[in-house]
Amino acid sequence: MTLIANPIYDVVFKFLMEDERVAKMLLSALLKKEIVTLQMRQHEYTSVMQNRISLFRMDFSAKIKEPDGDEHMVLIELQKTWLATETLRFRQYLGTQYLSKTSMCEDDPRFGLPIISIYILGHLLGDLQEPVIYVRRRYLDYDDRVIEQKDPFIESLMRDSIIVQIPCLKGRTRTRLERLLNVFDQDYQMDENEHLLDINEDIFVGEEQLIVTRLLKAGVAPDVRRAMEVEDEILSEIEARDTLIMQKEQEIEKKFQEIEEQSQEIEQKARELRQREEQVKNITRMLKASGMSEEKILEMQASPSDNKEI
Repeated sequence: MTLIANPIYDVVFKFLMEDERVAKMLLSALLKKEIVTLQMRQHEYTSVMQNRISLFRMDFSAKIKEPDGDEHMVLIELQKTWLATETLRFRQYLGTQYLSKTSMCEDDPRFGLPIISIYILGHLLGDLQEPVIYVRRRYLDYDDRVIEQKDPFIESLMRDSIIVQIPCLKGRTRTRLERLLNVFDQDYQMDENEHLLDINEDIFVGEEQLIVTRLLKAGVAPDVRRAMEVEDEILSEIEARDTLIMQKEQEIEKKFQEIEEQSQEIEQKARELRQREEQVKNITRMLKASGMSEEKILEMQASPSDNKEI
């Protein structure tokens, strides 16, 4: 067994993907296509000052080769998150890509490069149990027949997505992709040290060893280890903050329920008063119809004993 740095940590994931050979290997396995060239464009690494470490994002431009030999450029947006509450930020980042002028085709700036979004999630998506899920765009006519021809305008607007659910990995090693993703499997986390995973290095074949070597280096790099400790501290602060927010929300909900109950009681009292007023009006009309004078009616209304007799 081999101890490696846990790539669920942003600093380790960044260290891993900054190695071009490792990035090409992992992204190629996810895309199931050969990556001819790969260039990192930008990344967003949440800092200590921002007090957020839940989401990490890296962008790449890549030339990929299709099975028919055709080569073309794409943008790869790689995002990793612990939390299930980051959908809005995913959408915001995607919108940023569509707005960026650097995302346009070099040979025809009227159109944008196709975008492939890869999400590595530390949580489950509902009842889906597959570790890797592919969402692909298709061209269809009115009768749902597939249209094979591609158009640059449509390619500029649409995107493919790949979702990796880390909790579903569960030691799977049947394919090359599952072996590479094995380094994210949190079932191998050390009991006494969440920064390290205890994996079986023997499952990795040939150049797949590169990913293990890179994570071995991350595990002994002092700056990486310090950054993981900082992430732990910030995550503890975030969890404490979220717990406090949850408690406040529960208190607000309780107060709201109390106010709602009081409102219902007030409404009930108001209905009873309206009913009593209507009863008094009906009795008054009956007494007037029987010939009783208004003075006598007022006296009876003012006297509890008389009202009781009525």
